[in-house]
Amino acid sequence: MKSPVLIRAAVAAATAALALSACSGGGAAGNGGNGAGGGSFTDTPERGGTVTMLQDADFSYLDPARGFDGGVNNFYRLVYRTLTTPAPGNAEDPSVIVPDLATDLGTPSEDGLSWTFTLKEGVRFEDGTPITSADVKFGVSRAWDPEIGIGSPYARQVIDAPEDYEGPYRSGPLDTIETPDARTIVFHLKEPYPEFGSVVSQNTFVPFPEGSGAGDAFINDIIASGPYTLDSYSPGSSIKLVRNDEWDPDTDDVREAYPDAWEFVIGLDLATIDERMLAGQGSDVNAISKTIQPAALARIQTPQLQERKLELPGVCTTYMGLNTTKEPFDDVRVRQAVNLAVDRAAVQNASGGTQLADIATTILPPSVGGYREYDLYPSEEHRGDVAAAQALLQEAGLPDGFEMTLDIRSQPTMQAQAEAVQQALDRVGIDVELNVIDVSTYYETIGTPARQNDAAITGWCPDWASSASTFLPPLFDGRNITDQGNSNLAQINDEGINARIDEIRAMTDLDAANEQWGLLDEEIMELAPVVPLAFESTISLPGENVTGLYSSPGAASGGIDLVLVGLRDPERG
Repeated sequence: MKSPVLIRAAVAAATAALALSACSGGGAAGNGGNGAGGGSFTDTPERGGTVTMLQDADFSYLDPARGFDGGVNNFYRLVYRTLTTPAPGNAEDPSVIVPDLATDLGTPSEDGLSWTFTLKEGVRFEDGTPITSADVKFGVSRAWDPEIGIGSPYARQVIDAPEDYEGPYRSGPLDTIETPDARTIVFHLKEPYPEFGSVVSQNTFVPFPEGSGAGDAFINDIIASGPYTLDSYSPGSSIKLVRNDEWDPDTDDVREAYPDAWEFVIGLDLATIDERMLAGQGSDVNAISKTIQPAALARIQTPQLQERKLELPGVCTTYMGLNTTKEPFDDVRVRQAVNLAVDRAAVQNASGGTQLADIATTILPPSVGGYREYDLYPSEEHRGDVAAAQALLQEAGLPDGFEMTLDIRSQPTMQAQAEAVQQALDRVGIDVELNVIDVSTYYETIGTPARQNDAAITGWCPDWASSASTFLPPLFDGRNITDQGNSNLAQINDEGINARIDEIRAMTDLDAANEQWGLLDEEIMELAPVVPLAFESTISLPGENVTGLYSSPGAASGGIDLVLVGLRDPERG
């Protein structure tokens, strides 16, 4: 995804370029750039109306302690608030973290083992009850519940807690989080963590009233702290949000909340979504979707559609995790052979070609601090080196190859990517069986080691883009492998990797740390626990009445930042 080592200044420049532009030649959205035909995606919306989001799959969870993927993270910002949060997409640098419920990014103690935050005045839940430090503490402590806390792992990894602590419903209050008064909260950490001000932007730091949310209480309901609250939810069908009248915009510098309501239409066939967005008729003038499918790209060449064409650069890495606990992937030679054999050019074509994907040879994407360009498993035109792969398999005692099962989402592009991998590995005698899993349960399934097969295709996006600390540790720190919500799909637990992670995390100079993360990227790939495949971008066709469209590398994984979206004419449609 990128070039030489990126330090913070370079990251700022790169992420600023994430602001959306109309057509490939459009100006940066952050500067009010216009697309071909003169239509701007960044005109200031009027207040009112309903914005519709068309999507194929439901969100993973309404409960922020459970959900942890790009789509739902973006949705959460409409209904929930955290101590800090990613900057809005129209910020000068949308990659940074900014205060949200807290007055600032927190104050560490001299030894770095505790962090203190002060809540803003006037922040309230949807029923008008003031949000207190006790509510923040209670919400965070839910992350330790063995059934509920399957989302973002950072709280559990960084905050000090007894080894047997299992959340507030089972173990009671967490004493290592102090609340000396209603607006002050103090977190005690296992060890210094210079980026803790970014950690508290994670979904698990959403406040909830003490005692709420036990069991499945938040499966179909929420308690809002953001500008919208739940009006209705039909799982797999629709979500309707309306204004939360207790949200005070004077306390919120991130969310504009232009529409009066949001409607998420769920369970549509992707081809149906494409047809509706291509037509752009009726109420769909007020609609947005994630991306046009590769099969529809050839149809958007007319001037009218080119004016609505919205290109969003990728900030995530699509990769195949290799389960190192299963034979033969416990042998590094086999993993390296797979990296050599995969036809990345074919995967790129399956992803929509050069319009929608760049070939990945690194773990870190170019938009993330620390990226450096390298390729340990090169081949001519990225088609795969069959001879080199066969030689390694011969050395590993597998001259005739082997059989493996690959987990994939029930989504056309991912299935096409998996078939490209399947065909490439067949050239070296590796017989790949595809195990197709429903989109809405995919991450939960592959994140449960007991249910994981030999390999899985997935993606990883930055939780905050200014640092690679949100990429490499979650994917490769073996000490954080969990029974549920596991992000280390390779299940690699290498002492050298773990030690390097500790070493880099302790660095207070974040630019120097990013340089080391970039070096660690290559060190990890020498062990080949994953196969980087692509850096995927998106092309969408927003309804012509929708504006305020900016990209967010942190909140939306490079997609449209929902907190800025609105309508040109709220009465239209």
